[in-house]
Amino acid sequence: MQKRPELLCPAGDRERFDAALRFGADAVYLGGTAFGMRAGPQNFTFPALEQAVQTAHTQGVKVYLTCNTLPRNDEIAALPAFLETAAGCGVDGFIVADFGVLSLCKQYAPKVPVHISTQAGIVNYVTAQQFYNLGASRIVTARELSLAEIAEIRAKTPKALEIECFVHGAMCVSFSGRCLLSNYLLNRDANRGACAQPCRWEYALMEKTREGQYFPIGEDENGTYILNSKDMCMIEHIPELIQAGVDSFKIEGRAKSAYYTAVITNAYRAAIDGYLENPSPDYKPAPWILEEPRKVSYREYCTGFYFGAPQTDANISYEGGYRREWDVCAVVTGSDGETIFAEQRNKFCVGDTVELLERGKAPVQFTVDALKNENGEPIDACPHPMMKLQIKSTLRPSAGALLRKQA
Repeated sequence: MQKRPELLCPAGDRERFDAALRFGADAVYLGGTAFGMRAGPQNFTFPALEQAVQTAHTQGVKVYLTCNTLPRNDEIAALPAFLETAAGCGVDGFIVADFGVLSLCKQYAPKVPVHISTQAGIVNYVTAQQFYNLGASRIVTARELSLAEIAEIRAKTPKALEIECFVHGAMCVSFSGRCLLSNYLLNRDANRGACAQPCRWEYALMEKTREGQYFPIGEDENGTYILNSKDMCMIEHIPELIQAGVDSFKIEGRAKSAYYTAVITNAYRAAIDGYLENPSPDYKPAPWILEEPRKVSYREYCTGFYFGAPQTDANISYEGGYRREWDVCAVVTGSDGETIFAEQRNKFCVGDTVELLERGKAPVQFTVDALKNENGEPIDACPHPMMKLQIKSTLRPSAGALLRKQA
């Protein structure tokens, strides 16, 4: 029987959580109000976490809670209660990076599986085995590993130990996210969830006696002095990931938008399902699926280090910002065969060509011939965020489908 990998998707808040579920996640990872590696998103209070877990479980979806910061002495006393309360909310796993946190998980929430974060930097089967011996049920490999190295870890560790790997999203310029640059420049500690991503900034050299005269930083035979990394995209390599023994395909992006979560989840869901229907080593997703990762905000894509070592290909991006070629217009709230009801996200107008995206389906383009506000009054455009609107259309999308247009 063909192995079915888990599709694990990010959720920075309830809207993104709902998008992940709606578009096909098998599992969702999210943070609480403490001990998580993303302080920027809204994250989840315990009541919100309990509600999210209940919603996910009714759909057969698992929820993993990040506890992957490196807590200081003054934070340790709060951990037992945090873990016990989270376990009471019904979470399906803790994601941890610290040996001490691992030990407290086993002591205060022994029934909750523990996953070892990529922050732990696991690059060999001995380390993976030792984490398993200490009670971990899953490891998230370091992002610097090749598929061949992952396959060796799979071959030399117990089958009960699951292997999770990042397959899509932003990549950190430092080894497995162990970076001090943000802390040094801005006093925002990346290892405590507050990274400001100064590696993405555009840098130049200036000689102190020539103020205002800048020299671009380049690459030579000794390496590169540009810090900005490309984004990872492995959607064309589903067979290779499965062959290497990857149990869980992880999408990065708890700080990304609900639109990003929906589109990327949908693309990988369709790609994985397409492979499972035709499990050939030569499988390639349909063209529309391959186009989807470029319909969100992204940096130039690469395949990380799965097919090459960091020493030979550092995956540096020489573009300072994101590429953004599409904008989400609205989220569908319902339809009746004559009208699409929706909530606006970005301005669009009568006469615009928009695209409708539903789970598992190729996007459909149509022209907006007529718009009405929520009172049924004709309008030429919908300029107000979150305004309720009506679009004349014979299409019948379900609630949660997305409308977007080219930027």
